[in-house]
Amino acid sequence: MIIRLYEENPNPKQIRQVVDCLSDGGLVIVPTDTVYGIACSLQHVKSIETMAHIRNKKLKESNFSVVCSDISQIADFTRPLSNNIFRLLKKNLPGPFTFILEANNKLTKILKFSRKNVGIRIPNNSIILEIIRVLGEPLVITSVKNEDDEIAEYITDPELIYENYQNSVNLVIDAGIGQNVGSTIVDCTLDEPEITRQGNGVLIL
Repeated sequence: MIIRLYEENPNPKQIRQVVDCLSDGGLVIVPTDTVYGIACSLQHVKSIETMAHIRNKKLKESNFSVVCSDISQIADFTRPLSNNIFRLLKKNLPGPFTFILEANNKLTKILKFSRKNVGIRIPNNSIILEIIRVLGEPLVITSVKNEDDEIAEYITDPELIYENYQNSVNLVIDAGIGQNVGSTIVDCTLDEPEITRQGNGVLIL
């Protein structure tokens, strides 16, 4: 199924439809402020395993990100943030960044295996943030873009995304043409934050 949502004013009934799907363990392709992503509820490990299968990887080998609605929610899944890292996040989020942070034991308990680090996102997109707010918990997400993808239309046009993923996911959100460039990845587990992939975001220090 594909549904149309508008970022300026997401329809509450359609948001609820998406949330109900996620609550039942469904996979949903969602818009972000970069590329579209495949997402599921963090509480459904079987769904996360299915996402890994779509990526032809084992769960432990998959580099998924956890999408939160605000910085306070990040603290639920990471070790205590230093003042410098907290200020860095505050300056740049919501925005097109993935921050690599040290994971805490809560994430290990949910995923059933030890996870040293975790990628955290707070996209500047009202649709996905509203979904998380109504759902009441973060999403796990991976980009629809594979490393070898070169055809921009396939990963930016929701109708083409639907054609490709309709047998793999439960729902596709059409929020208009997406972008072809992923988020900027910032590793905050080092002595100093380091950009490991320059994407859409220009980091403010």
